[in-house]
Amino acid sequence: TLLFLSLSLSLSLFADSLSPPVNVTIKALKANSAVVTWDIPEGDSVIGFAITQQKKDVRMLRFIQEVNTTTRSCALWDLEEETDYIVHVQSISMSGTSPLSEPLRFRTPKEAETQASKSKVTMEEVGQTTQLRAGELIIIVVVLIMWAGVIALFCRQYDIIKDNEPNNNKDKAKNSSECSTPEHPTGGLLRSKNNNNNRMPSVNIIEV
Repeated sequence: TLLFLSLSLSLSLFADSLSPPVNVTIKALKANSAVVTWDIPEGDSVIGFAITQQKKDVRMLRFIQEVNTTTRSCALWDLEEETDYIVHVQSISMSGTSPLSEPLRFRTPKEAETQASKSKVTMEEVGQTTQLRAGELIIIVVVLIMWAGVIALFCRQYDIIKDNEPNNNKDKAKNSSECSTPEHPTGGLLRSKNNNNNRMPSVNIIEV
């Protein structure tokens, strides 16, 4: 008996040394559900958690316990809208449970408020999406205008080059006609001169 009492006393002392969870908060609060989150003090060897959920001014409790887990959050479900709740969190170790955390009090909203919050978020998302699409359209329009300008400049340069081609052909034809030899060779005069030079001079002999 003394051994059992000493063992129980040592276990209870070890369990008392386990610190309660800290930074207990509520997230994703809705009319019928919520999520409890918490932190574990550094150095505590924890294998699970226990949560007590109670309506304000009501003695009935809901007890949630989970072991072999390192999670630091738990979902609360089947809540009533516009109702006050009190939540405590405990850490579970191999030797037992920690003291209760500081009580966390919260109130669930109306279902209509939840729907309004959802619609507000949806409208904000739609507005952001619209802004992104408008920016994308502006970029596309600017790019198309730039491409249209490049194509128009190319067509204009092509027309100028095409218009200058007949004039270049005419100039080439004129230059070739000036440089070509006519049907009667230009050396005719020289030939006539040479022929004259090759004739023997005429000598008239007068007898007396």
